[in-house]
This record gives sequence, structure tokens and C-alpha cells, in this order.
Amino acid sequence: MYEVEVKVRADHDDVRERLDELGATPVGRVVQEDVYYDAPHREFAETDEALRVRRQRRRARGEGDERAGAADRHDEEVVTYKGPLVEEESKTRREVETGVADAEAAHDVFDALGFDPAATVRKEREYYELDGYTVTLDAVDDLGEFVEVEVEADESDIEAAREGAYAVLDDLGLDPDEQIRTSYLGLLLADEDASE
Repeated sequence: MYEVEVKVRADHDDVRERLDELGATPVGRVVQEDVYYDAPHREFAETDEALRVRRQRRRARGEGDERAGAADRHDEEVVTYKGPLVEEESKTRREVETGVADAEAAHDVFDALGFDPAATVRKEREYYELDGYTVTLDAVDDLGEFVEVEVEADESDIEAAREGAYAVLDDLGLDPDEQIRTSYLGLLLADEDASE
């Protein structure tokens, strides 16, 4: 399965207003902390791959971090491999993901195999469903606000899925030509390199 995704920088207040006008369905809010790893046997930055452990806390809609009670939150922990981008027009890539019972144990396994933590990306996400696509409003620590439009597709359906994602961006008043194909990890590392 492939994740077909387009991402742009955008002001969330404007996009929320447009999502409401379009009748999008709010799905949920989460806080995610992703620990990305470097491999001992190849350079992921060169192969355009990624391996991460994600800890995700779901939040009740409208609840802030400090006010949300234990009943409104729960943690999920997931290991994800992301393959190289497969086309120039979007951030489409193969993705393999599985839940883990204990993120710390997963970190220990990777450490024992020689995988080193490379960086941590933290973001708050709001999910909406619109026209069969997931629209995600991301507030990424140290990077700012972004909007992603994505859907899963078989290899034979990638082009149609991408064109549909472009149409959703257009409906939101966003320009597909302004898409960013670099991952949040890549953007964060580029900012760190530029500040050194």
C-alpha cells in the first residue's frame, strides 16, 4: 500500500473555516512524538527512507493539554518504515506500520541492533475527512503550521489519488504548486544545519 500525500504551509484558522464551509468531518486531535533512527548498514538520508517509533496521545476535541483528563487520552505506540518517494509530483511512498505494546522496548531493540536515534519531531495534529481524503492540520514544533491531504492507494491508483488530493487542496483555497515534498524530519534537520 502507498501513502499518497501532498503538504503545504498554511494558516490553520483559514483552513478550519474553509473545512467547515465544505462540511468536512472532524475526526480527532493527537499529539505525536516521533523518534527517527539512523541505520548502521545504510544512510537513510541518502536512500530517502525513514524508520521511526511514534508515541501518540489522542485528545478530546476542544481539550487543551493541561485540561484533558485521563479518560480523554490514551497512548498508542507505532513503529513505521517509510520507503523512498516514488514520484516527483507528491510525497507518495511505501509505508509499513505496526503497533507496539512498549515504545521503550522498541527503542531498546533498535539500540541493540545498532540503530541510533537521529532526531525527534513533535507535532499537534487535527484530522478531518473530506471527499474520501484525510486532511491534517499540523502544528510542528520549531517549524510552524502545515496542511497535509492524504489517502492510501494501490500502486495502479497513485496518479488518480494524487490528482484528487490536489483537488482537495484547491477546494481549501491552497495551491498544490506550493507543496513541500520534504518530510518534517528533513525540514527540521535543514533548519538545524542552517543555524550552525
